[in-house]
Amino acid sequence: MSRAFFDAFFAPVDRGEQTLAARVADLTRDDLREMTNRMIDTMLALIADCTDADVVFIPRDPNAFDPFAPPEEQEAAWTLGHVIVHTTASAEEAAFIAAELARGVPYHGRSRYEVPWQTMQTIAQCRHRLEESRRMRLATLDVWPDTPHLENSYVPFDMAGELNALGAFVVGLWHDSDHLGQIEEIVRQARAARGG
Repeated sequence: MSRAFFDAFFAPVDRGEQTLAARVADLTRDDLREMTNRMIDTMLALIADCTDADVVFIPRDPNAFDPFAPPEEQEAAWTLGHVIVHTTASAEEAAFIAAELARGVPYHGRSRYEVPWQTMQTIAQCRHRLEESRRMRLATLDVWPDTPHLENSYVPFDMAGELNALGAFVVGLWHDSDHLGQIEEIVRQARAARGG
């Protein structure tokens, strides 16, 4: 697997040529399942040769800045374990919000839980977290009604615009896609540090 599919899919949105809502308008739940499996498989392929040491390796990242982190962590580079728990938490949040929108429930706030990144110490934990996230995301699609309420929408953030259940779900994949390069770079640096 590679990033190519997701780079191509999100490119018109990233370039401002198409809204996310327009990009996903013709997708089906089967498409969302396929994209979810493709994303998890891509992430698993990126970390396929990683070791436990790679999970906790602190990369060089001159652009590191997380305004939502505690002050002492705001400029800290993220470990591989940190990126994995962050991306999976964001995509799961998007999937659960999408399921509520599809059921006709008005948006009523965030639905987020993120595994503490400090607990991610092994590559087995990272792989488990990704497979667990796959299972959870796919399960949310099974709770959509046969005729989802696609008129029900919300604005997750300005750049995304007004999104229905399809768009809300894909926001998680879009966010995942934004972190694929970061995962590749962490893996590259970690491998170089151990002489691999």
